[in-house]
Amino acid sequence: MILAEGALRLFVGIDASNLGPGGSMTHLTNLLAVARPGEHGIERIVVWGGSAKLARLPERPWLEKVAVPALDGGLRGRLLWQRFRLPALARERCDVLFVPGGNARPGGFHPLVTMSRNMLPFEWHELRRYGLSRMTLRLLLLRFGQSRTFARADGLIFLTEYAREAVSRVAKLPARVSVIPHGVEERFRIAPREQRPLAAYSMEQPLRALYVSIIDVYKHQGNVAHAVHALRAAGLPIAIDFVGPAYAPALAPFRATLRELDPKGVFLRYIGAVPFAKLHELHRDADLFVFASSCENMPNVLLEGMAAGLPIACSSRGPMPEVLDGTGLCFDPERVDDLARALRELAEDAALRRRLAAAASERARQFSWERCARETLAFIARTGAEARPLSGRR
Repeated sequence: MILAEGALRLFVGIDASNLGPGGSMTHLTNLLAVARPGEHGIERIVVWGGSAKLARLPERPWLEKVAVPALDGGLRGRLLWQRFRLPALARERCDVLFVPGGNARPGGFHPLVTMSRNMLPFEWHELRRYGLSRMTLRLLLLRFGQSRTFARADGLIFLTEYAREAVSRVAKLPARVSVIPHGVEERFRIAPREQRPLAAYSMEQPLRALYVSIIDVYKHQGNVAHAVHALRAAGLPIAIDFVGPAYAPALAPFRATLRELDPKGVFLRYIGAVPFAKLHELHRDADLFVFASSCENMPNVLLEGMAAGLPIACSSRGPMPEVLDGTGLCFDPERVDDLARALRELAEDAALRRRLAAAASERARQFSWERCARETLAFIARTGAEARPLSGRR
């Protein structure tokens, strides 16, 4: 390490080779956009990744983006680069290596900091929803690989207390662990709107719910559709828009459910994937937000719904109660009647909607990218300084 006026000056490396295009890249992009590494004794950050991923990262004087052609190719090339080339680069260029993807093969390089981002590999009852499939095999391999990475890491970041406790029951954790939640982009922060009484809505102009998430077996969109259908059949003026990409094996049965319950698409609409840059526009047009997942590490889409000033009807599973902290109405996502009960309560009680929307909006203020960047860089710097007092960087 470099000493400057008695202070440690760290070089931090970041392996972006196995980050997906969604939440993981959004996390890194937003973190680096507001980071102030100098405040934590970090002199330089170098990121290795594919050209498309690096193009999403901000330009900063302390940030070096190194495009690796092998990372623009297939999985085999990425694995070989991470296993055989990354260790030498890390020893040459950095004092501490951060692998936010959670699955590291840096050839014994230390100190290493990683993150837990995916709960599916660690919750057996959720993993089993995929049956005998390639997805099940993939998740089992992730369970093995990430458990190994976590045990060998010098520092590990979780997004919620729930995730820390759940993973600790399955995998060995390092001595240095921190819980650092994600933030919310400012464009999602919308002041809560005035909540109209149910009588102000009609079947032609219904109260509109919004559910943003990938169509998948543990997201329970089909149950949400059945609940909304039951409420419409009982005379409640409600409709819902489902937004998000899809896991192909889950999409066909979901579309079949929509055709069965609402063949003309009057009150059950699947919009499909919407560019993340435009997602906040949908929140402006919604009256309430629904999130019915049963397995999450930290659901950013829930945070975005909270920040958008919407009353929330949410799953009672996983970390959702921790994230909401009493600012939403919870339900069992596998019980259609309980889903319908929560939606009916919100629809019929404008005062409840008003109170929960204001509370959720205020709660969401605690989640900022500035806080995430500050706590993440502080943890990386502290781990680097404590775990490796002498740098191998040349």
